[in-house]
This record gives sequence, structure tokens and C-alpha cells, in this order.
Amino acid sequence: MSEISLKQRLNSGSPLFSIEFFPPKTDASADQLLRTAEALKAYAPDFASITYGAGGSTRSRTLKYARHLREDYGYAVMPHLTCVGHSRDELRGIIEEFRDAGLGQIMALRGDPPKGESNFKPHPDGLHYANELVSLIHASYPECTVGVAGYPEVHPEAPSADIDLLNLKRKVDCGAHFVTTQLFFDNNKYFDFVERAREAQINIPILPGLMCVSSREQALRFCDMCGTSMPAELEQQLSAAGEDSAAVEAVGTNWVFNQARELLERGAPGIHLYILNRKGPAVELMEKLKLAGFYQA
Repeated sequence: MSEISLKQRLNSGSPLFSIEFFPPKTDASADQLLRTAEALKAYAPDFASITYGAGGSTRSRTLKYARHLREDYGYAVMPHLTCVGHSRDELRGIIEEFRDAGLGQIMALRGDPPKGESNFKPHPDGLHYANELVSLIHASYPECTVGVAGYPEVHPEAPSADIDLLNLKRKVDCGAHFVTTQLFFDNNKYFDFVERAREAQINIPILPGLMCVSSREQALRFCDMCGTSMPAELEQQLSAAGEDSAAVEAVGTNWVFNQARELLERGAPGIHLYILNRKGPAVELMEKLKLAGFYQA
């Protein structure tokens, strides 16, 4: 989990394993995050990302738990950073905080509008796009590894798939080292996206983002929020599981395992798990992948 080796790991040819946390709001949810971190460190994730609320609403908690994960659990941590609500000087200050905390990589995002707003509005002295943030990070922290987001099913605000891909190309041309995708449930969406990216001369690793479904309603909310489609087969399986939470979780874990297995067999550079701070499905998935010979902890 060495931070200085992430760029090498991205190009090593062996599959990465990474996970995403979100900053907790309560003591109980903080305990859950830390228990999950303890359980998953046994699988030696290459990095753990931690999200950043709209307008910096979780800024202090993002940094606090990034430090926890790094110093107390040994994770290489990639904090998210967004443009929302920050001036250029404020962003430089946050990047400096991350650097001083020993965080060797940053996920650079434009960010979603704050809750209650439908349109992104940049700070008067801020940034409009994620590619500008990539450039700012490199200017402020040149040795940093920078990740960016990609959208196999197109960003919800993009006018077209071609324009969405051009936006990704701008982020790459500004110095992004790898792409993590938005979650998807249909692997064909990922492989088509990678093919189009390569045709556009986007040649950095594209790490697929996966989520273990533990609730049909929650999964549908994520699909609606992210512009992600749910295959009819998965929806049918979840509906058949009904209100049986164990059955729903089994459906979700089996689905994401089959996704991960195919992705890795066909050359994906690893998997990034959106775990929602929950250890159970992630541990079960990693055990299945270990038994299948994809990872050795």
C-alpha cells in the first residue's frame, strides 16, 4: 500500500484493488468506517479514496479520516477534491494540506452542485472544469498522482457521449495519471467506453468502478443520480429477493463478482469498489476473488 509506488502499480500489469469511503457524520458511522478499514486492510488495497462534500462541506472530515486511514491503518489514501465553492487560492491551500499530511495522490473532480441547486456555479475566482483542477494540482504539487473520473454511460450533464469523451481527454492532456469510472452494472458499457477512449488517444489506465448492491431501492437511486442503467436481469433478481436483506445482498455480491471476474479476465487494470463504508459485501467479494486466483492478500 505504498503511496510512492502507485504510478508504478498502475502500469505494472497486475490488477489493482482499491476502495472508496465517505467521511462519517456521526460517532456510530465513524465506528463503522474504522471497522471496515480494519477488515479490508487484510486485502492490501493499493489505495483508498475518500470523498469530498459539495462546496467543501466535509473538508475537515475528509482530511481527518484520510489521516486516520493512512496513519492508523496503513492505507495509501487518495482524497477527493472538487472545484465547488472554492477560489483558486483556497484550492491551493487544500492541496498544501493534503501534501503536508503525506497524501501522495488526489482525485480531481469538478464536483456536483450543492444540495438544493441544479446547476454548477463556479466561485468568482474559482475553476470551471476538472481539467483546470488537474493543472492546478500539478502546479502546486508536481509529484502528486492525479486520478480523474470517467463515465461509461455518459456524464448526466454532457450533451453527448462524444463531448463527454472530449472532456475526459482534456483532463488526461492536463496530466491525469489514471481514470476511475462511475459505477456500472453492465460490463459492455465499460468495454465500449475503453474502446472509444483508446480511439480518442486516451491511453492511461481506466479503472472500473463497481458497487455491491445491498438494497434494490438504494441501487435505483444511485442509477438515477449517476445516469447508470440497471440490467433487467439484475432488477429481476433483486425483485425476486424481495425484503429478504440477506438474499438481496447475495444477489448483489454474486453480480459484482461476475462483473469483476469478467473485467479482470479481459484485461481491466483492477477494480475500484464503492463500498458505502460497509465491510460485509466487500469482504465476501474479495474472498471470492482470492479463491478465483485474482488477488493474493
